[in-house]
Amino acid sequence: MVNCVVRNWEGDTVAEASIDLRVASEENARHILHRAVTRQLNQARQGTASTKTRAEVRGGGRKPWRQKGTGRARAGSIRSPLWRGGGVIFGPKPRDYEVKMNRKERQLALRTALISRSEDLIVVEELAGKLPRPKTKDLLSAIARWGVEPDSKVLLIVDQRDDNVYLSARNVETIKLLAVNQLNVYDLLAADKIVTTAAALAQVQEVYGG
Repeated sequence: MVNCVVRNWEGDTVAEASIDLRVASEENARHILHRAVTRQLNQARQGTASTKTRAEVRGGGRKPWRQKGTGRARAGSIRSPLWRGGGVIFGPKPRDYEVKMNRKERQLALRTALISRSEDLIVVEELAGKLPRPKTKDLLSAIARWGVEPDSKVLLIVDQRDDNVYLSARNVETIKLLAVNQLNVYDLLAADKIVTTAAALAQVQEVYGG
């Protein structure tokens, strides 16, 4: 079980929250997290890179010169991979990079990633309604009051979308905003600090704590 203090918009401690999730054993944690990250990165690859072999390049049907007597090296096609404009040897072809990982493994990896970042977890009381209008400066000021260093990569987890928070965060390169149902292992591990609302943390406990 991990216990966290809950801060309000001004940065003051107002309550406590806890999260209790089943995680992978110490000897298996690194392996399952590696598999989950590899799978996620591979899923993002289109796999559409393609080159033409000598059989697919247009032209090259006629032998460019006779076999013997010219003093030049023998050649059978102008589309040989050795020639400019020829085919490509062992070039990429469209392929599927998918890595198979069952649902229980994916959930275990997500729980393990979240608990492993518990020291960098910051829980805030509420975000929705705190910004009367989109204002990046106000959001950055609040994040600084919560103890986040400037230029740190922040993962902001919310339980419900608030347009003012979204518009304030979207043009900051170091802030990534996700809903609870968008949580993933890569973003959890890549962030320097993880800021989540208390309601979002409760949703995580409800969904993954069973």
